[in-house]
Amino acid sequence: METFGEPMGFVKNKRYVQDRENTLAALYLDTIDEPIVDIVAGFAGLRHCFTLQCCYGHFVYAPEQDLRRLEPIPFDFNGLVRYRIAYIAFCLEESRHGETLRDSLARIAAISPDYIQFGSVKWFWEHCVNSYALQVEPIAHQFKDEAILEPVEALQTQTVRNHFFRELRALLHREMSEQVTG
Repeated sequence: METFGEPMGFVKNKRYVQDRENTLAALYLDTIDEPIVDIVAGFAGLRHCFTLQCCYGHFVYAPEQDLRRLEPIPFDFNGLVRYRIAYIAFCLEESRHGETLRDSLARIAAISPDYIQFGSVKWFWEHCVNSYALQVEPIAHQFKDEAILEPVEALQTQTVRNHFFRELRALLHREMSEQVTG
């Protein structure tokens, strides 16, 4: 699965309102990874974007573990870890608010460029133009949807992932405040 591409420029999207309504009508928060339900629900309340897909990111370090496990890696774990990427993909409205949000999302990648990428994914774009994704993946694996990581890199990825979602919550708070006042 392609998970990353350079960000594309905005194009006219006459279907934005209908795409947003259809996507939000099909959104079932109980299918979202619990640690990020608040993020998806919050962005759903903004008129200038909607979430296409997301994943909290899963670290699997024992053969019997569920692939969708949410528990953190034990600090003293010393084996290989299978990491399934954390990401969130949005469709943005072609508007001043959409462009501002796109720029803010791109800045989140600057927190840790070796672990966070911002761009457009071709298969999202084909489904919904003006779509952008942020993913947390060690740069060496940026084009994969999962990777096998050494313990130190897995723990660092987990730390970055946690920071990434804190930053998304802060951005969401600013966007919600802007929507109320603006």
